[in-house]
Amino acid sequence: MFTGIVEELGTVVEFQTRAAGARLRVRCATVLEDLSEGASIAVNGVCLTAVGLEKDSFAADLAPETLRRSNLSGLTEGSRVNLERPVTPVTRLSGHIMQGHVDATGELIALDALGDGNYWLTVRVPRELDRYLVLKGSIAIDGISLTIAKLEDGPLVGVTIIPHTYMHTTLGSARAGARLNIEADVIAKHVEKLMGARE
Repeated sequence: MFTGIVEELGTVVEFQTRAAGARLRVRCATVLEDLSEGASIAVNGVCLTAVGLEKDSFAADLAPETLRRSNLSGLTEGSRVNLERPVTPVTRLSGHIMQGHVDATGELIALDALGDGNYWLTVRVPRELDRYLVLKGSIAIDGISLTIAKLEDGPLVGVTIIPHTYMHTTLGSARAGARLNIEADVIAKHVEKLMGARE
């Protein structure tokens, strides 16, 4: 489980396409401190299994499903990625409950400066996710826990990006048209299924 509080910006140092899937290697430091072979790690909000640990990097195998549903298929050498280790029982849950199971990708429409280092992010998300989105609810965008500040038809999601988030995540280098990983709130999915069963 993750909370969407990004710990570190990593750099892709290798991306190998394979017959089925791919292998990714990411250079980093902080998340390696207690990372062990086979442990989970979120890369742009996608839960991956860390393998091939080295003193300054880890590798992960990407399944065809992961490449299809997320923006990891577009990574190249030099790409920056958001990294987060899974929570422990004593970790403060500063963001919201995230599984790292990305639902789809959205399109970055605009990242507009509001002043004083704050930004307004507008993302178009797939229509099938609209039912899980509520004003002031949580959404994970590229593994970042964010609060929905505006919803429009499209559907378009608007969120405020504070200076810390802009400086310490990949949003600082994001441009219009970019594919962003979207994970809807898992609690909303469970409620939907339970309500459907009652009907």
